[in-house]
Amino acid sequence: MLHLKLATDPRWVNIVEKNIEEILTDHAWCEQKAATNAITIITLNSEYPDLVTDLLLLAQEELEHFQMVHDIIKKRGYTLGRERKDSYVNELYKFMNKGGSRVKSMVDRLLFSAMIEARSCERFKLLSAEIKDSELSKFYHDLMISEAGHYTTFIGFARKYGQDVDVDKRWQELVAFEAEVIKNYGKDETIHG
Repeated sequence: MLHLKLATDPRWVNIVEKNIEEILTDHAWCEQKAATNAITIITLNSEYPDLVTDLLLLAQEELEHFQMVHDIIKKRGYTLGRERKDSYVNELYKFMNKGGSRVKSMVDRLLFSAMIEARSCERFKLLSAEIKDSELSKFYHDLMISEAGHYTTFIGFARKYGQDVDVDKRWQELVAFEAEVIKNYGKDETIHG
């Protein structure tokens, strides 16, 4: 369903397990950034009522996820660390059209968002299957399902409003680009690292 070209090496979970506090902090900030991204898309495309409605719900859900991760952090006696830069996301951002029509920019932003959700979903699936911590295994399984829904929301709006854009072709270009980017990741205890 996700159409990713390169799967995460399962050994990434071994790296994650060595520093659970770090992965949880990174994950919390990823959720915050996902909520902010949804709000940004709304701000730039407020003329589409269904997009606004659905992305408001998505942003709320991402903030709920942020709170859920923060609750786990507190329960385990950890402290939410400072916000982390997400190099993977910053590299993906380079793919997006910076000029051109508003529609092309919107489609690229929606596809960029779908890609981040797809990779997060793939990582959460791997964590749910491989992590030895049973609480986190269930938690990441539940979030995997949510991320898959977010992925389809973004792809759906790109297709719905991407008039004059070959959305499927653009998606395939992004999938190929992401496959090259992700080759440099999977070595850190971060969601995309």
